[in-house]
Amino acid sequence: MVTHMKNVIFVAGLMFCVPALAADSHSADVARADAAKAQKETKRVCVDQMKDGKPVKDAKGVTKQTCKEVKQHKKLEVEKK
Repeated sequence: MVTHMKNVIFVAGLMFCVPALAADSHSADVARADAAKAQKETKRVCVDQMKDGKPVKDAKGVTKQTCKEVKQHKKLEVEKK
């Protein structure tokens, strides 16, 4: 009788632990997907530096640029009636 009761308690404990473990692995997957998505939402934009209408060049003759990381916004699709 005591062994049967121990088995019932063990199974009840498993019923509560398994969903919690599955939720933790799912939240980790979601976090990784969100991090990858955040990387894709930014874009590096570079603009040539200009002085008196001419591009500024360094000693090697390469045009100097000013670069920024810009967040890329998605366009919302709207149905026209």
